[in-house]
Amino acid sequence: MKSKVKAILSDIRLYWKIPPSGRYMSFKEIASLSVGGIGVKFIVYCISQMIIAVGNTLIGNTIGIDPSALYVIYIISVLSGFPLTALRAKMIDNTRSMKGKYRPYIITMGIPTVILGAGFIWMPYENMTLFTKCATVLAFNIGFQFFYNFYTDAYDSLINVLSPNSIERSDVLSVKSVIENLSPSIANIFLPLVARLITGQDTLYDLKIYRVLFPPMLIVGFIISLLVYVNTEEKIVQAKTHVIQIKFTDAFRAIARNKYFWIISLAGWLGFLEGSFNSILGWMYNYQHACTAGQYSIIIAIAGNASFWNNIVAPFVIRKYGKKKILVFTNVLNVFFILLMLPIVRMTGSPYIIWLLLGCTFVNQFITSLGHLLNPSVNADIRDYQQYITGERIDGMFAAVGLIGNVITLATGFVLPALYESSGLNRNVALSLGYDGSNVYDVLYNQEYFIRISSVLVIASVAGAILNAIPFFFYDLTETRQKAMVRVLKIRALFEDYFNGVLSDEALVEAVDIIREAKEYVDRTPVSTDNIKAKNKAAKKQLKSIKENNEKTEIAKIVMHELNQYETEYGAAKLKRAKALVSAGINGYLDSFTMTKSDAKSMPKNTEQEKERRREALMQIANIKAARKATQKYYPNGVTEFDSSVFEKLFSAEDEAQAELHNTIIALKAAKEGGDKSTVLKLKTEMKKLRFRQAKIKEEIKKATNDNSIYYRATKPFIDAKKTISQSESYKHFEEIEKLYDEAKASIDAKEAEKLAAVGK
Repeated sequence: MKSKVKAILSDIRLYWKIPPSGRYMSFKEIASLSVGGIGVKFIVYCISQMIIAVGNTLIGNTIGIDPSALYVIYIISVLSGFPLTALRAKMIDNTRSMKGKYRPYIITMGIPTVILGAGFIWMPYENMTLFTKCATVLAFNIGFQFFYNFYTDAYDSLINVLSPNSIERSDVLSVKSVIENLSPSIANIFLPLVARLITGQDTLYDLKIYRVLFPPMLIVGFIISLLVYVNTEEKIVQAKTHVIQIKFTDAFRAIARNKYFWIISLAGWLGFLEGSFNSILGWMYNYQHACTAGQYSIIIAIAGNASFWNNIVAPFVIRKYGKKKILVFTNVLNVFFILLMLPIVRMTGSPYIIWLLLGCTFVNQFITSLGHLLNPSVNADIRDYQQYITGERIDGMFAAVGLIGNVITLATGFVLPALYESSGLNRNVALSLGYDGSNVYDVLYNQEYFIRISSVLVIASVAGAILNAIPFFFYDLTETRQKAMVRVLKIRALFEDYFNGVLSDEALVEAVDIIREAKEYVDRTPVSTDNIKAKNKAAKKQLKSIKENNEKTEIAKIVMHELNQYETEYGAAKLKRAKALVSAGINGYLDSFTMTKSDAKSMPKNTEQEKERRREALMQIANIKAARKATQKYYPNGVTEFDSSVFEKLFSAEDEAQAELHNTIIALKAAKEGGDKSTVLKLKTEMKKLRFRQAKIKEEIKKATNDNSIYYRATKPFIDAKKTISQSESYKHFEEIEKLYDEAKASIDAKEAEKLAAVGK
């Protein structure tokens, strides 16, 4: 045991700043992402309770907005999010920063989120009419739609670009989830106790409680979250010379081909009622007084701890069973354990009833949280698949296309308010029970109505859970296939960079190793493991070895299919079509393309290859149509080729200006501390010039971006054809690249030895 602990500590020390072999994240990076996540989750804990939803207790029960009015402002809030989400997506996908695609938004979106959160909770709702309350809550939520959603999206999506290794992402997500969830656990434990001290009552529905607790939690959370910004580094598998310019319609057409995106999205859209039961535990404490404040703190702590154990076992379970089996299994069991709540809530009023409900809730969360833990990793795999099939990283546009889900939510969102209303949570019932009707949730003090409403919510949750489980049966993106896709992306990036003369030693060595291994395993036949019983150490070792070799064989076939694609009948035909387009020239290719949509639809679709050909033909026709429209609008006198080298010059100038500004700020700080007023004045003047220079460069980048975007839309089919030809030619030069391997490997080994020596010191 001591030797294992010693080995772990040694690894942490050795790989604190550099990742282990085959991995992409150092222990320092993992620790910063996880501990910084505690801060992020403090902010999420606070703000999520301010987001408009029909079952929101802070807005409904505490502020006093009834479900019907809440549904109206919910609709307006969701509609306001459409343009804001599209803007967010465009900003993410077209971000060009030395700090990365997501990291800068931890600060730039975190600050306004904290300010909005503190402002929301301190508004004088007690003196407002219902209309004023609704208007105020709505105004803040429109702000949350942009800033808060941007902030959480940046943090949650960061793991997608910190490592291209799916297993590593799952491991890190498990560690991160254990650590970051300390914040809501701490908040839930102390909230009832602090509430009792502040109000003298066993209730959580008093604004004083949140005004005391939330502002400090928001500020402290933001400070802790800065660890994520400071100590992480984004890593996207892409050619250095690749410049992304995405239009929403182009992104939508690209994502339309991503079946895994639609499977996961459909699961969420169909399961909109699954979480309906979540309010019942809190209602039982606040309205039926089923336990004391101290007991409720324990209950919340136990319920919140349910997911802790899953976070620990998740990496091992994922390796053994894979994501699909876990997603299907957990969602099916979820149906059963939600259904168990029905007889429990009908026993309300009996002693210890809340503890029975806790037991059911704990088991439910214990099982389902394992599936929920996979969501970030699954979404990361889906984005890898998107890049694999289209060649583009359009992470932000997934959120924009996901707005379709908001439209569906608007259509289904009336169901829960209607259930509340029909089951008795309305003003008429409140008046009939002797309440003044100002807060319809007073109905829940009545045991009969409490049981009726809670039972309806449990049944609704069961229906939602069943619908949520169905799409996961169609998810078939395995861990092995994801590994193969990432390796293909690395190969594509290698040849693109080689073609453009910017190849790095690390990329060369890694890609050559991938190709060499693929050539070694491609002709092997997978070995069946059905008859191997892992009863002893030797058998387990044999089974593990066979599985590893089978995986390498499967990956090899995908890698070699990529390299040899232009030698197949399908690839040769694709290359021939590409050459025909390019030979027609940039101003003639549109006229040379004569295929119609009806021609494409009449193509055979009996085999998977035929289906892919048909899909590509339809996509190309859509691209040709968009290109014709753009050409007519922007290039009536003929298309002029865009010089993309302008980006390299502008980006270098931007980096240089940023570095100069950073050095000037440091020098200014030193001058202030030394009391050198003349130098301070001089440096302030220099800073103004540098900021003006930065602004001018950004304007030039924006103009170049717009020009390139227009050119891209007008010539996309032509550009894609050139890429196909270029790729087919570059894949023939592997032997030339392989000759550089030994020198590059020696260079990397020398750098690695230098790093390890530095760590050893």
